[in-house]
Amino acid sequence: MKTVLCYGDSLTWGYNAAGPGRHAFDDRWPSVLQKELGASVNVIAEGLNGRTTAFDDHLAAADRNGARLLPTILGTHAPIDLVVIMLGANDMKPWIHGNPLAARQGMARLVSIVLGYDHGMGYPAPQILLVSPPAVSRTENAEYKDMFAGGDKASRELAPLYAALADEVGCGFFDAGSVAETTPLDGVHLDAENTRAIGHAIAPIVRVMLEL
Repeated sequence: MKTVLCYGDSLTWGYNAAGPGRHAFDDRWPSVLQKELGASVNVIAEGLNGRTTAFDDHLAAADRNGARLLPTILGTHAPIDLVVIMLGANDMKPWIHGNPLAARQGMARLVSIVLGYDHGMGYPAPQILLVSPPAVSRTENAEYKDMFAGGDKASRELAPLYAALADEVGCGFFDAGSVAETTPLDGVHLDAENTRAIGHAIAPIVRVMLEL
């Protein structure tokens, strides 16, 4: 059996802005991916609300630094055949960084962790699929409008930066913004239809990468 680790933030966790709450299990994109790939693949959803690529955010009880937690998660789920990383939206928060170049560097750090980690027992390093999240959109939600001020413009730069990084390090790449868009309810999260669309769109890429 092949194992796919989906490493992300609230978009992977399945945050539903209409609740607020969590989307039904079957609507979350890792669940859709699992259904598309079938029983020969184990898809693991590792989503955390507010997770960044590689930066600290001390506003929550959980550690949101994706680089610090990734080695533990790799060890927990080994052996892994493919790591799908969709992060960067939370890096757009002004108090985190607000700079797409910083998010690109954060993603590069995550790639280096996956490739450099001692997976043990002779297991090879997993393949990596970098996914740029759908761009932050304008919203009338006062809280999120301030929380992601300037993010609507900055986040649109993530896709080309991640694509170039993927070419540089030999990873796969997919632009989730090509099939999904964020909800105007908060400008950041996805409704059920759009999160399902990501799972459906990624499935063919994963099949090719895993030679299924």
